[in-house]
Amino acid sequence: MVTTNVERLEGELNEVYNEFFSNEDVEISLIFEEKDGKFVYRVICGERTKEFSYPASYDGELERKRFVKRYAKLGLYEFLSELTGKTLPWGALTGIRPTKLFYQQGADRERFLKEVMHVSDKKYDILSHIAEAQSAIYEENDDNADFFVGIPLCPTRCQYCSFISAEITPKTPVNEYIEALCKEIAASKKFVKNLRSVYVGGGTPVSIGTENLKKVLDAIGEVNCEYTVEAGRADCINDENLKLLKDYGVTRICVNPQTFCDRTLELIGRKHSGCDVLEKYELAKKYGFDVNMDLIAGLPLETFGVFRGSLEMAISLKPENVTVHTLCLKKGSKLKELCSRLPEGEVARMIDYSGERLLAAGYRPYYLYRQKYMAGNLENTGYALPGKECVYNVDVMEEIARNVACGANAVSKRIFGKESRIERIGAPKDLHSYVTKIDEIIEKKRKLFEE
Repeated sequence: MVTTNVERLEGELNEVYNEFFSNEDVEISLIFEEKDGKFVYRVICGERTKEFSYPASYDGELERKRFVKRYAKLGLYEFLSELTGKTLPWGALTGIRPTKLFYQQGADRERFLKEVMHVSDKKYDILSHIAEAQSAIYEENDDNADFFVGIPLCPTRCQYCSFISAEITPKTPVNEYIEALCKEIAASKKFVKNLRSVYVGGGTPVSIGTENLKKVLDAIGEVNCEYTVEAGRADCINDENLKLLKDYGVTRICVNPQTFCDRTLELIGRKHSGCDVLEKYELAKKYGFDVNMDLIAGLPLETFGVFRGSLEMAISLKPENVTVHTLCLKKGSKLKELCSRLPEGEVARMIDYSGERLLAAGYRPYYLYRQKYMAGNLENTGYALPGKECVYNVDVMEEIARNVACGANAVSKRIFGKESRIERIGAPKDLHSYVTKIDEIIEKKRKLFEE
């Protein structure tokens, strides 16, 4: 593990460390000081020591902190790469949004990302393709807004899930939650100026029943822009809820197989088969929805051949969007306790193949994000047919529009572009806490967006 004298940095440094030493316990220290106009880092591993220095040029304390962290990770990466002879596809980058950094670097982006941060040519090319795909959507405007409604409820919990989603049981306060959520939605709509998209996410929003779903859609009201609902699991999608979504102007839904392998679906706790996904996809297309399909690379016991079969099945259906996730085993997921990851090379092969195959099928990458604990230091990438890119995903990942977010664990953001600043407030994760604190949540949001 890595210890350091830089406040709040040990977590990010250990993200880098874990990709080099997944099964070993190696003690490493990183000591930082600023002197003579330079950031100086000394990395120590046993009797081996190396010093790195970078120019300490910054504008204000926020930028200083950003550079201190960036160069600490870079120095550690270069030390560990030299020590082990290993390189990582994303180099020294650990952040969620590499495309945001791509934009920030302007004309110098290729030199900075490849030569300074050691990002591979292949990953840099993906960022370039994403920027091209986003060109018709990307717009920095502090008055632009996206409206998010969170329904973190599911009929059962998938084994890989580390989200806050609650299983619906007789004790789950579903009705109370929906009542509080509708109250927050009604109070929050006035904070929206230029509405770009509406996104109802989960959990599995359609699992709450037609009556409750109708209450939420009524609270949202008329929408004349991109309107997404994560229908999600095939065992929750039916004619009744799809007709309801269509009647309320929803334009885009998610029908997420994760895999078409029945053995894997059973293992991860999905209560449906691959054939059920095909049936519900055709039902969704009958109503004219644009559809996103999620797949996960690196699910337990799935070889490259099994993943390839799922990808080919998704491509054959020609949904408007295909999102390829890398398995991310966090502490909150049951699967982390039950299964080990596949070999890193196998997952990387899945991710590389999906990019090549989707490009060949007419899709192009349009947004990307990374998470902690991802297999192989890889990424999640959304692909779209040209002109079918999801505005909400672009705005959220690039942080170029305010996000007015409602629901438990929802995070609202206000963008101050001229100041290069973002302010956030988050709602409680627990459903009971959210319900009891709803008035306090609304007041905090009012202060964020009005003051």
